[in-house]
Amino acid sequence: MAQSLVRKWRTYTALPPSLWVRSLRSDAALEAIAKASEEKVPNLILYNYPSFSGAFSALFAHLFHTRHQIPCLILPFSSIEPFRVEDLYIEGLETCYLLDLLHPKDFLLKLIRQLKCNVIGFDHRKSVLSHIPSDKDCPENLTIHVNLEKSSSTAVYEYFSAKHRDIEVSDSMAATLLDSKDKDRVELILKYIEDGDLCRWSLPDIRAFNIGLGEWRSKFSCISNQYMYEQLLELGTEDLIVKGNSYLSSRHNAANKLLKKVFKIRLGRGFYGECLGVRADGNSNLSDEIGKLLSEKSTAAGLRPIGAVIFMQRNNLKMCLRSTDRATDTSEVAKAYGGGGSASSSSFIIRMDEYNQWISVKS
Repeated sequence: MAQSLVRKWRTYTALPPSLWVRSLRSDAALEAIAKASEEKVPNLILYNYPSFSGAFSALFAHLFHTRHQIPCLILPFSSIEPFRVEDLYIEGLETCYLLDLLHPKDFLLKLIRQLKCNVIGFDHRKSVLSHIPSDKDCPENLTIHVNLEKSSSTAVYEYFSAKHRDIEVSDSMAATLLDSKDKDRVELILKYIEDGDLCRWSLPDIRAFNIGLGEWRSKFSCISNQYMYEQLLELGTEDLIVKGNSYLSSRHNAANKLLKKVFKIRLGRGFYGECLGVRADGNSNLSDEIGKLLSEKSTAAGLRPIGAVIFMQRNNLKMCLRSTDRATDTSEVAKAYGGGGSASSSSFIIRMDEYNQWISVKS
């Protein structure tokens, strides 16, 4: 019987290569749902794609159900091409998990009514609090875990680790959800993911880590990537940081090469002071790095600590402003000219005749 359960589980999570497609609400995904309904699979797991927390949450759900030979169907859920509630009907379904994924309460209530199963959701974003039904409207079969101080991936890891401990395990089964060889490494990755999810950005090389991990986003679909779980277990913080730093270094060097023709910009014809600027036509993807380097150069030159990066975009002239000085608000300039952004990063479209006034030495 145990072997039969394992075989069923594999049917739903490892589809044949002919069905691996990138589209998330695809024929492959819908066929997997149909098969799960035929076999009355009791657990449906939907995870946020392509989020880091979503992918690692799916990993922990996968490990738990595999270890205990519990049939389940795991699917990536994207807001770009989302599943409909009608797609998710599985005969015999008992529990639906929403990992790093909470939809508006209308969707949740419709999900509960039509699937008639327990729904357990995890999220860490403050914005989802409005999605949760009030105590008056909240059905008994809906359980929501929202912790603003803990990322979804950490919460899901703790949840399935506790469930794993609560089930009596054989002598041959690991006492913890993660094998000892993986535990410390994966838990460190979770700390880095949480640092980014909660916008703390306090851990060493956190930006490089996110860039290094970001290259995996396209592989975070268990539908198109049958090796996703094995690959996630093999990831290491140190390697991701090295890859991220290499990427940052290459962009920094490329940006530096464009600073040979720097000129002075009179922001708002001088009303907002002066800074250094550069034309970056064909290199708009480097505007952030170029702008920050220019901000430092402007400061050293005794000008406002702002860097202005100008390039053509769809027949319009666009100006991006960056600053490395926390006391400087670049958005005051951008908003005055119909644009927007944050204090350290903003942009706007500028007419060519107006731009010529900004670079002219005349008033």
